[in-house]
Amino acid sequence: MELHNLKIAKGSRHLPKRVGLGIGSGMGKTSTRGQKGQGARQGQKVPLGFEGGQLPLYRRLPKHGFKNVNRVEYVPVNVLELEKHFSDGDVVDNTALLEHNIIKNLNSPVKILGKGQLSKKLDVKAQAFSKSAIKAIEDKKGTATVVSLKDARVALKELFVASLQQEGDK
Repeated sequence: MELHNLKIAKGSRHLPKRVGLGIGSGMGKTSTRGQKGQGARQGQKVPLGFEGGQLPLYRRLPKHGFKNVNRVEYVPVNVLELEKHFSDGDVVDNTALLEHNIIKNLNSPVKILGKGQLSKKLDVKAQAFSKSAIKAIEDKKGTATVVSLKDARVALKELFVASLQQEGDK
């Protein structure tokens, strides 16, 4: 088989629909718009869900439930995971959690929960803590500090800029 032998497979290419170009095209006269009515007119625009003036389905069905737009969705991190990934005396903040793949990104605030045992002294900085998590951290002489998500993002950016400067110096 050579390049000059190649042919396009039959039926793989279609000609565009030639609307309104005479009766012989099969799409002349009304140009596939049917007879009269709103859809046949020029510049026809029917809103989504419009049912010709009949009360639309989305208004006929009853409303159900409630979704609070101000709800804050926290990413839960248990003390058990801090025990696994960090050593004694470490500073645990959003950047460190991101480096250890405990959280995926800094889009949502982090809440430290108290499931599991902690045997190390850790300096934990997060957006929220449960009472049991604070007790577990402070029992081992560690600290539990609440920081805003904005501060966590600024710290990550500073770390990123510092690492770029170090690479530039090399």
